[in-house]
Amino acid sequence: MENHSFGALNYIMLLVYLFAIMMVGVYFAKRQKSTEDYFKASGRIPGWAAGISVFATTLSSITFMSIPAKAYTSDWTFLIGQYMAIAVLPIVFIYYIPFFRRLNLTSAYEYLEKRFDVRMRLFSSISFMLFHIGRIAIIIYLTALTLIPFIDINPLFIVFLIGVLCIVYTFMGGIEGVIWTDVIQGVMLSVAAIAIFVMICFNVDGGLGEIYNLTASADKFFPAENFSWSWTESHVPVLIIGFLFASLQQFTASQDVVQRYIVTESIEETKKALVMNAKLVAIVPVFFFGVGAALYAYYSQNPQLLPEDFNTGGILPFFVISQMPAGVAGIIIAAIFAASQSSISSSLNSISACFTSDVYERFGENKPATKILFVARSVTVIAGVMGVLASIYLIYSNESELWDTFNSLIGLMGGPMTGLFMLGIFIKKANANSALVGVVASVISVLFVQSFTDLNFFFYGVIGTLVVVIVGYLTAPLFKSKLTESKLDNLTM
Repeated sequence: MENHSFGALNYIMLLVYLFAIMMVGVYFAKRQKSTEDYFKASGRIPGWAAGISVFATTLSSITFMSIPAKAYTSDWTFLIGQYMAIAVLPIVFIYYIPFFRRLNLTSAYEYLEKRFDVRMRLFSSISFMLFHIGRIAIIIYLTALTLIPFIDINPLFIVFLIGVLCIVYTFMGGIEGVIWTDVIQGVMLSVAAIAIFVMICFNVDGGLGEIYNLTASADKFFPAENFSWSWTESHVPVLIIGFLFASLQQFTASQDVVQRYIVTESIEETKKALVMNAKLVAIVPVFFFGVGAALYAYYSQNPQLLPEDFNTGGILPFFVISQMPAGVAGIIIAAIFAASQSSISSSLNSISACFTSDVYERFGENKPATKILFVARSVTVIAGVMGVLASIYLIYSNESELWDTFNSLIGLMGGPMTGLFMLGIFIKKANANSALVGVVASVISVLFVQSFTDLNFFFYGVIGTLVVVIVGYLTAPLFKSKLTESKLDNLTM
């Protein structure tokens, strides 16, 4: 399949977007006087903006392209899982936000030291940092890999546009720059999804009604067999359970989301942020799945437009480049870049917050504020460069399986991290040693299940979380807590 010429107008639209994003970083650079500004924005972020930022952070370019591909080749079953991010909000509102706001934490994992000990803090913080460096590499790599077959842009140039420029504006603007670029990128993602869907509707003979009829006749909405229970397949009950725990991990134990709880001026604004995120989650994914259904209808009517042996994983960028007008295609590709950069910039700032708070400030003598800010910015660059170099390695070596395996092992720490926060907040008798036993048991359990069973991967997070809580609770009487009753009252429900 020959690459399509990207065209001067599309290049112009893409570069205009990238220039605008850079200018946001430049604008907020002058406000970054301390780590309070760099990681917390000194509480200057309105709730609605923080909410859009949460949405953009959790939606990467891979999601932007893979959801339409999923709906195109399969069905809409995974849409149900998206709404679990809304289902967990009452728990987050009632229990977690007050904790993080009251303790005024820079890193979420500071709580784990206050509640347990420094071992739990370092375990969770280092797991988060390693996972997100891998995540940066994989997002850049898969985005470039998906775009390379369709546009005549050198892979290194794609990596530069996505990764290096993202490092620069995150370095300059701190969390404030990250959040306001997230707002731009979140709006672009949402508008792009709606615009693509509307445009395809106008190109399908019979319009929206025919899209519905073709999708329904192929049983591509919610097939009845997908509602049955399965231990190995991603059916509806498994998706509900798996996404529920994945959402708990994101909203209660992942620094990139938890950090948004402390950038607003009050708990009320923080709750507004999550309500805004819930509204976007309720609406926008429907259009992503709708795009997949519309593409299915369009290429069912025009099968000659698809090359032979076409990899349907790239169906969205293929349609954008081959069928959309010049200029419009450039804006849509810019939205794909935006999806990458919103996730990467959040990861970079969160990695920096974790290292600065959990490692650099935690150990050794007191450091001056200027030096702490210098280290914070340096870590942003170092983490970004590591991710970019890893993505370049993956592009040219084609050894994605090795990296995916590594990333999978690090990602398995998400369950134990979620379990640690649950154990600490809800089980008063739990202590540092029982938490350690719970984490060890959790990691062993998940690795065993992954290696020796066919259990669906959605259960990994469930097992990882529950084993920490159950084992931590059962072994608590074997160890003595070092915390006084008054401190426990402040750190538990």
